[in-house]
Amino acid sequence: MVLLGFGLTTVMTDLLMEKLNLSAEAEGFKAIYTKSILSTVIFYVALFLLTSIVNAWQISRKKVLDLLQANQKQDVIKTNGVKTFLGVVFSVILIAIAYYIFINMLDFKSTEIKKIAVIIITVTVIPGTFFMFIYLLPFFVKKLKKNRILNETGINSFTLGQLRFRMLDLTKVLGTVAMLIALGLGAMTAGISFYHNAEVQTSKLKVNDIAIYQPIKEDMDTIKTMKLPEKHTYVYKLTDDNVYFLKNNLLKQPPLIPDTAGIQKLADVKIKRVASKLPAAVYSMDGQEGEMLPEAWVNAISGELNASFEMFGPRMIYVVDENHFQKINAEEEQVILARTDDFTKYLPKLKQLEERQKEVAELYTEEPIAYYGGKSTLYTSLYQLSSGTIFMGVFLGIAFLMMMASVLMFKLLSSARADIERYHMLRKIGVRKKLLERSIYRELFLLFLFPAIVGFAHVLVGMQAFAIILVEPYTKIWLPISIFLLIYGIYYVITVQLYKRIVLPKQK
Repeated sequence: MVLLGFGLTTVMTDLLMEKLNLSAEAEGFKAIYTKSILSTVIFYVALFLLTSIVNAWQISRKKVLDLLQANQKQDVIKTNGVKTFLGVVFSVILIAIAYYIFINMLDFKSTEIKKIAVIIITVTVIPGTFFMFIYLLPFFVKKLKKNRILNETGINSFTLGQLRFRMLDLTKVLGTVAMLIALGLGAMTAGISFYHNAEVQTSKLKVNDIAIYQPIKEDMDTIKTMKLPEKHTYVYKLTDDNVYFLKNNLLKQPPLIPDTAGIQKLADVKIKRVASKLPAAVYSMDGQEGEMLPEAWVNAISGELNASFEMFGPRMIYVVDENHFQKINAEEEQVILARTDDFTKYLPKLKQLEERQKEVAELYTEEPIAYYGGKSTLYTSLYQLSSGTIFMGVFLGIAFLMMMASVLMFKLLSSARADIERYHMLRKIGVRKKLLERSIYRELFLLFLFPAIVGFAHVLVGMQAFAIILVEPYTKIWLPISIFLLIYGIYYVITVQLYKRIVLPKQK
């Protein structure tokens, strides 16, 4: 198993590093690491000893007669009484509280309230799920069995009886499986959503695709190869301490900016054109000299024009009228602000333009620039982050899904021998083998179906909370659902086939 782990680690790491455009050697990663091997061996030895001690202690408390007759004891399923009623009501209330918080998470203004909301979700959805399978599911199956038309069709009475008979033994397992489905499917859905939302998020945060200071011939030639619905040229002057933009120039060509006023989730961000008037002669970012620059223009100049610390260093940004602009003793420069028809289509060219802008920024600041805040740089950062997220999300999601399906399969098969006598008895009294097989398919299908429905519901509602940071939290949700159904379906078919071999009498 350790050798298999080495192989899988190497393969998965290569895939991850490729997605992140990193080198495993450069990052100091080693697939074979002595400390990790030792930690794994110690963990498994400790787990083995702990399990052995617990099992030995539990067996020592049992009488020999009880151990011999363990398979002959009947499971008692109580679906009546005040306890069951309260359990059903309590499970519904807990799930309702968790779902309400998920759906209304964006309406909570305070960060502290959101933290408390996350804690409330944890302490409600988990016990609520288990109570649902301990009390609500047996109650639901009992109601199905009371349906006379359904119960008296074929051998449905036996199938529902089998379902009720196994309910008490499987309630906690089904609850665990439902939570694992929610975790696995949720991890895959979130990972894929992060990956496919990188472009959308970038466009929501930055409307314009490139701001080119001091454009040269190569820059202009590159721009000519793009289709530009928006292109504006602004003038500015640069001194040792300040940067001055010409007010009239900005007002004649107001740029587009993201409208984030009153927005709590990224999906609601709209694009608008700056409409704020500038009646004063001089404006500054901090308002210490002249008037305070309106917020919309601050966003346009610092966000869209990239007139930030990375470009100009500690210089103060001013917007002045023609009279003040002409008095400034500095050379007039140009900056081109452009928006393409398809950002990702021209991404390589935009990256080349931003590389040149880093050189201009280093010339202005006289320091090396580690991060230039352009749109393609932002997109690359989000893309690399989301690439790792999709890898970990899909990897962990598949691991959780296989884990939960294995738990359910082995639990069902481990209790299958107790059903041998029942199926043999039905076969002896003349029930056809096909009817018994159909009963097995239906019984196991329902046992697989119940936790799947609950897990699906948790994911569909829970993804609402990701709308705070994701523009489209349900992007391509069909992909993780398809992966889940494939894994779940395979385990279901395997479980049915193995179960049939155990409980059905062999043909002579």
